[in-house]
Amino acid sequence: MAGILYVVATPIGNLEDITLRAIRILKEVTVIACEDTRHTRKLLDHYEISKPAISYHEHNEASRTAEIIERLEAGDHVALVSDAGTPLISDPGYRVVAAAIAAGITVVPIPGANAAITALSASGLPIDAFRFCGFLPPKTTQRRKLLEQLKPETCTLIFYEAPHRILEALEDIAAVMGSREVVLARELTKMHEEFARGKPADLASTISTRGEFTILIGKATAADPVDTPIEDQVTALEKQGMARMDAIKQVAKTRGLSKREVYKKVSE
Repeated sequence: MAGILYVVATPIGNLEDITLRAIRILKEVTVIACEDTRHTRKLLDHYEISKPAISYHEHNEASRTAEIIERLEAGDHVALVSDAGTPLISDPGYRVVAAAIAAGITVVPIPGANAAITALSASGLPIDAFRFCGFLPPKTTQRRKLLEQLKPETCTLIFYEAPHRILEALEDIAAVMGSREVVLARELTKMHEEFARGKPADLASTISTRGEFTILIGKATAADPVDTPIEDQVTALEKQGMARMDAIKQVAKTRGLSKREVYKKVSE
């Protein structure tokens, strides 16, 4: 009989944020597939779990998936964990879960901590509808283009961001989303947990840039102009000190247009 693949959520910071069921499953499985075995070993040692661990990350997903499926088909029970939170949510794991399902192997989720939901629950932003968008793109042009695409969304937007890019991300959010309400959740469940709420331009000057961030952006409202005219965007960038041709180039990139198209529009 084939084994079971358990997708096990682990703490995002505070080691107490793990369910009794998760601890039991980690003690009962044959092997634990970890994003980083050294990181997960700290959790396992804390709860006196001595099961063997193997690495499963973005660089060895293909080869490890085949190995894990073989183990499962041989009857081993396998727990899949990430470094923090729920596996597959901006973390590796999709490939092995999909392969297990295709092979007819039972996949059982063991729910628990998740940074996006944790941040949302204490954000104070509307939660009737929300959209998790993963990590923001690393480059300004890509970020602004994505934010432009998401600007009309009438739900709360949730992103993850690294500390070394948080100020650039806030600058781009301010440029695209204007004065829409933003909440920054930093170091969730850890000793220096912090929530900062306000306009993106204001937050950039007050927030610490240490730790991992979850960014939440309030939803568009009827009073929020989601279709800013191209010429107004160019003018706004010029007022910030950008040269006209640079502003045209920036707007073209964020809108997915050619510079010629934007130049023609502002010259009409």
